[in-house]
Amino acid sequence: MERKQIDINCDMGESFGPYTLGNDEEVMKLVSSINVACGFHGGDPDVMDHTVALAKKYGVGVGAHPGFPNLLGFGRWNMDIPPKTLINIIIYQIGALDIFCKKHGITLQHVKPHGNLNNMADTDTVIATSIVEAVQSVNTALPIYVKPNSELERIAKEKGQPFLLELFADRAYNNDMTLVSRREAGAVITDPHQAAANVVRMVKENRLTAISGEVLEVKGQTICVHGDTVTAVEMVKVLLQILEKENIIVTSGV
Repeated sequence: MERKQIDINCDMGESFGPYTLGNDEEVMKLVSSINVACGFHGGDPDVMDHTVALAKKYGVGVGAHPGFPNLLGFGRWNMDIPPKTLINIIIYQIGALDIFCKKHGITLQHVKPHGNLNNMADTDTVIATSIVEAVQSVNTALPIYVKPNSELERIAKEKGQPFLLELFADRAYNNDMTLVSRREAGAVITDPHQAAANVVRMVKENRLTAISGEVLEVKGQTICVHGDTVTAVEMVKVLLQILEKENIIVTSGV
C-alpha cells in the first residue's frame, strides 16, 4: 500500500524591527514548508532575509505570505480595498519575498494569503479573484494554499491556477469549513495531542469534527500550525511523532 504524504507548513518571519514573534528557527527544524510574512502584516526586510536564509539552511520549502496592510491588527482586521489596488499589494509582497529567495539561491514554492485576507476569500468572490489574478500575473505555475470549499479554491480551479488544499491543526472549524473566529472561545487549539489527533483523522479518514459537533468530510494536502500559537514547537513535535507512528510521510510540495 502506498504511504500517505502530507506537507506541514508554518507561518514565519512575522517579527518586526525590535519586536520578536514566534520561535521560528526551532519550528523550522521540524516542518516541511514555511510561509514568510512580506512586511505588510508583519516582517520587515531584515527578517525576510534572515528567514529565507534559515529556510535554505534547513531545506524547507518557502512560500510568500501576503496580507492586508494592517500592521497594527496583524492582518487580522477586515479591509475594503479596491481590487486593482489589492492585486498590486499582493504582487508587491510576492515580488519582495521572491527577490530574497533569488538572493539565497532557492525557488519560491507557493503563496499563502495571511489572516483576514485569506478568511475573507472564503466567501468574497472579488477578493478571491484578486488573489488568484495577482499570483497568476507573477507565475502561472505557482501554487496557492487554499481552504477546501472556499471561493479561493473555486476561483483558482476556474482560472487554472495550481493550488493545494490546506487544513489547520490548531484551529476549530465551523460547519461550512470556515475557521471559527479568534474572538470566539475554542477557536484556537493549544493542546498538542488534541491537534495531532485531529490531523491524523483529517489525513487518514478525511474527516474532522466541527465546533458544533458535526462531522465534516475533508481533503487536504498541507497542514498548518500557526507560528504564534503558544504551543507551536511542542505541537509540531507531537504531530511528527504521531504521523511517523501512523506511517504518514511529511514532505514539502505534496
